[in-house]
Amino acid sequence: MKETIIALLKKSPKKPLSAKQISQALNQTDAASFKALMKTLNELVDACEVIVNDRHQYAAIEHTNFATGILDLKDKGFGFLTLDDSDDDDIYIPAHKMKDAMHKDRVLVHIESSRRGLRKEGEVKRILERHLTTIVGTVMKRGKRFELVSDEKNIKHKINIRKNGLNGASEHDKVQAMITSYAFKGVMEVEVIHIIGHMNEAGVDILSKILKHNVDPAFPKKVLDEAEQYQTLDKKDFEGREDYRDHNIVTIDGETAKDFDDAIEVIKKDEDTFYLAVHIADVSHYVKEQSELDKEAYRRGTSIYLVDRVIPMLPENLSNNLCSLMPNVDRFVISCEMEIDAKGKIKSHRIFPSVMRSKARMTYTKVNAILEGDKALAKQYEHQTEMFHQMADLAAILRKKRTRQGSIHFETDEPYIKLDKDGRAIDVSLRERGESERIIEEFMLIANQVIAEHVSWLELPFIYRVHESPKEEKLERLLTMSQALGFKVKAKSEITHKELQKLLQRVEDTASEKGMNLMMLRSMQKAIYSPSNLGHFGLAFDHYTHFTSPIRRYSDLIVHRLLREYFFNKNQTEKTIKHYDSIMRDIANQTSTKEREAIGLERDVLDMKKAEYMSQFIGEKFKGTISSVTAFGVYVGLPNTVEGLVHISELDDDYYEFNEDLLFLVGQRTKRMYRIGDEVTVEVMNTNVFDGEIDFKIR
Repeated sequence: MKETIIALLKKSPKKPLSAKQISQALNQTDAASFKALMKTLNELVDACEVIVNDRHQYAAIEHTNFATGILDLKDKGFGFLTLDDSDDDDIYIPAHKMKDAMHKDRVLVHIESSRRGLRKEGEVKRILERHLTTIVGTVMKRGKRFELVSDEKNIKHKINIRKNGLNGASEHDKVQAMITSYAFKGVMEVEVIHIIGHMNEAGVDILSKILKHNVDPAFPKKVLDEAEQYQTLDKKDFEGREDYRDHNIVTIDGETAKDFDDAIEVIKKDEDTFYLAVHIADVSHYVKEQSELDKEAYRRGTSIYLVDRVIPMLPENLSNNLCSLMPNVDRFVISCEMEIDAKGKIKSHRIFPSVMRSKARMTYTKVNAILEGDKALAKQYEHQTEMFHQMADLAAILRKKRTRQGSIHFETDEPYIKLDKDGRAIDVSLRERGESERIIEEFMLIANQVIAEHVSWLELPFIYRVHESPKEEKLERLLTMSQALGFKVKAKSEITHKELQKLLQRVEDTASEKGMNLMMLRSMQKAIYSPSNLGHFGLAFDHYTHFTSPIRRYSDLIVHRLLREYFFNKNQTEKTIKHYDSIMRDIANQTSTKEREAIGLERDVLDMKKAEYMSQFIGEKFKGTISSVTAFGVYVGLPNTVEGLVHISELDDDYYEFNEDLLFLVGQRTKRMYRIGDEVTVEVMNTNVFDGEIDFKIR
């Protein structure tokens, strides 16, 4: 009924219809049918799929001046509405038209033209879904009352803790509080539900960030109980698996890793052929669809890696034990076996369930040392040393092939933050990437590509990792800037990834390299999960998915589940296909959303710890590179990945104007310019540790 009503209203874009007209058009005129019709119309209005006007006439929302979306509230009180399912420009919402909406609430907005005619403006009419139900903050006493000072900068309202709502909390405690009243007459009311700890206690800062992002660091008891059922491999489950326990398979991970979900074996068969086997933990063997473990993994979407802890997607009994490919123990895996020629072409491949036993738990550091000629380590791992060199040879072939195809190689800086025993940051450095990291990267990329292509041709419901081509306006800005720097891009019409790859190669080892890398990264769309195979622009792959990390990503777990269902169990019935087709878009949206949220939390914690580290250097000078230019100032990045803002008010030697097209600031009198990629010397002026903000001044 709902789809029929919406279809009817979409056919009438200029004229809304009354309930009577709708009932006649749908032949729902008797009393019972009309009553059911009105109930459905009210549900559509409540869901904001249909809008009803003052004359009780109905229209599809896209044919009205209403819209729904997520509110992005700014510090000064105004905000922007990011529209649902639309690439149109965001709608500006003035502060006095916010109602009591808060940051990231989903709202219904009435759209009107701006007085100046420059942009569309809107007014919040209804809050459809609250983003926040709890607030993390610090308890403060104001006279006889207690207030909560929120950690969320976008909350500008006064927050009272209701009478008898402290629940054991004291002044200066960090707490999580439930919202009991949303900004009535500008004042919110809350009740403490969890005391995190004193604001200065070790670890409380990071736990506050975790709870602020609505992440639960603990698993429900029913999930833990289900995980505890799995203690050892069941012998009956060995049936149907190929036995790879005598193969020379190893894991290669970071020093502190505990969840080993990928293992590798490489054999150079002859001058023209390499054998590559990528074995991935068979998590789907344990995490069954609609089990408590599955529901919790779906809710979390991903593991989250913070500077002092990991918040796993799956309980430790699985993530660090039974699923983890630890050395010298039997483990169930799904294997992707490939034969690859000297040009990187895949001659054949197989995907199958197996059982393996890792022969060595290798680290990136050890493998890098062996490849660089460390004789002691080479002797210690004499059974694997030759294979490591063959791995390097094969990875080089695969990387060369990707380059030929136009894959864009972004080298992004990753920080390493060292903490003391009290959890304070005592060092921030650039995490080095060696040859072994690149080897594993290439092997994971090729395995993910093979799996996606294997399924794609059968046109079965599946989840892909997609990366669409950049939007035209962002590319135009990138090309305008590159030409201004003296790097022209030859393109007859559409800009391809090969032209962008060549641009990066041309700026390599020049003063503009870092700036152009940053600009190109910001020109790209975000990679997401999708049930549609849209290809991966950045990698220049027609087919791509995520298969290699099922312990920590729900998307990969789903890929494993589908491989088992379609191929190992040979279940490609109409019922199975219809089932997965009906849920795949929701899974893709959920995993994309949870990935973004995890990245946001990880970035928040990193920024906080970087600011904490830099707070000891107030008044000291550092050399850095301008990483971003805005109308309100420039951001400067230091070699150790720390980034701070030089506010435009601190550029006091001239009046600077912002060139939006070329992204630079230029002084009216001196004509001095500040551009992305420029090297500058900055002085540390101030730090806001909890918000992760650092203020610089150019010297």
